[in-house]
Amino acid sequence: MRLFDVLGPVMIGPSSSHTAGAAKIGYTAQKLLGEVPARADIGLYGSFATTGKGHGTDRALVAGLLGLRPDDPRLPDSFALAAQRGMQFSIHPVELRSAHPNTAVLTLTSRTGRQLSLKAASVGGGRIRVTEIDGVPADFGGDSNTLIIHNEDTPGCIAEVTMALALRRINIASMQVFRAAAGGYAVMVLECDSHIPHALERQLAVMPGLLKVTCLNVDEPEETEE
Repeated sequence: MRLFDVLGPVMIGPSSSHTAGAAKIGYTAQKLLGEVPARADIGLYGSFATTGKGHGTDRALVAGLLGLRPDDPRLPDSFALAAQRGMQFSIHPVELRSAHPNTAVLTLTSRTGRQLSLKAASVGGGRIRVTEIDGVPADFGGDSNTLIIHNEDTPGCIAEVTMALALRRINIASMQVFRAAAGGYAVMVLECDSHIPHALERQLAVMPGLLKVTCLNVDEPEETEE
């Protein structure tokens, strides 16, 4: 056990699971969408639904969707900040089967009409697990630089992606592949040891068979184009 697991994360709010974890779920979702959403439908399951309001889960999720981190002092004012930025949202309980008790289901719409659906759980100590993206199973925590690729389940797609990473000397720490059905819609999740440049994201986005490419860098430094 790490010292972090005992002390918990640096955060605003009363609960690492219900507040810090919820903020991280919202933050990860808006990073995957690529912008602060224009509309957000937020479903809460289990203890998120029953005790979340008292722990600030609702405000934390909205804060994350606005791009605020769990330790941002503006987190308690997220509803007002959302109104200022024109983000509409609804929050309601949902029923799920075999889900973690601290689960949120988000359906986001960007200002250009792009949509993202995400299911994620807060698993303690401010950590999260994303378990579904756009209806396809997933399993990652957003603690590493991560590349998420929606693709057609055809031969060669995985090889093209891993070769592009290898050419840039980016080491893959873990890789998971999920698909709805053989030859259908699939999702690759690659957690990497180093920063993933957005130039690579754009390069992959135009490759045949790759439908959507998103990079989620834990720390987003200034980039220089190669």
